[in-house]
Amino acid sequence: MKISIIGIGLIGGSIALKLKRKGIATYIYGIDNSEQHLNEGLDLHIIDEKTTLGDGIKNSDLIIIAVPVNATKVLLPKVLDLVNDNQTVMDCGSTKSGIVNAVKDHPKRSRYIAFHPMWGTENNGPKSAVAESFSGKAGVICNKEESAEDALALAENIVQALDMHPIYMNAEDHDIHTAYISHISHITSYALANTVLEKEREEETIFQLASSGFSSTVRLAKSHPEMWVPIFKQNKENVLDVLNEHISQLRKFKSALEKENYEYLGELISNANRIREILDK
Repeated sequence: MKISIIGIGLIGGSIALKLKRKGIATYIYGIDNSEQHLNEGLDLHIIDEKTTLGDGIKNSDLIIIAVPVNATKVLLPKVLDLVNDNQTVMDCGSTKSGIVNAVKDHPKRSRYIAFHPMWGTENNGPKSAVAESFSGKAGVICNKEESAEDALALAENIVQALDMHPIYMNAEDHDIHTAYISHISHITSYALANTVLEKEREEETIFQLASSGFSSTVRLAKSHPEMWVPIFKQNKENVLDVLNEHISQLRKFKSALEKENYEYLGELISNANRIREILDK
């Protein structure tokens, strides 16, 4: 199968490597605004050829869009304009409602699969790509009833080839759930990093004393604004909802300390411990 990947970065590059390893992709065209990313993609054997959007789509069976969600919202209708009834288009955006709504009335809507591979790191660029990144993770497909049967079947084969387990939901539910388990985590990490940078002026002390717990908590704060500002913008209402609850929870901890109510503080921590039972299943 010939595949065009638009966006030769962490996600697009990792998908390319995995699909090559599994023998799904016989030839991969790379499309990217960054000439450096394209050249690195060639050097790392992520892609076989760099090309233009038009030529890539014309020569491919499957087109995978792996760019920031704001760019996807603009690009997807243009891609659908160029495909025929035998081609399939997938995106990899972390928000889905805005993207799905952008093409809801497009005459080629049925050729599109709204896909979200539930994996990512704070790194970016093709040098960060890892073939086995997606193994065991969830591959979310949204609004499957709006896609053609053959397009959906192909997307499901891709999810299987990535060694992911498929989950089906509508785009609105997807955005609510990702606000809870992904987007708020990034905001919390950014806020914690800013807190430490504001209060601890000695950078060398941060470096010397930072434990693995601190490092893992602020790891997401290394994620780039070019990707995450559009995600927060497109999922604004859901992110604000969960952020308000998060602030409420922080106030409970603050109040318990101020009032020296250590019994209540223990209850808050014990309640939080329940998350371990869920994650360890």
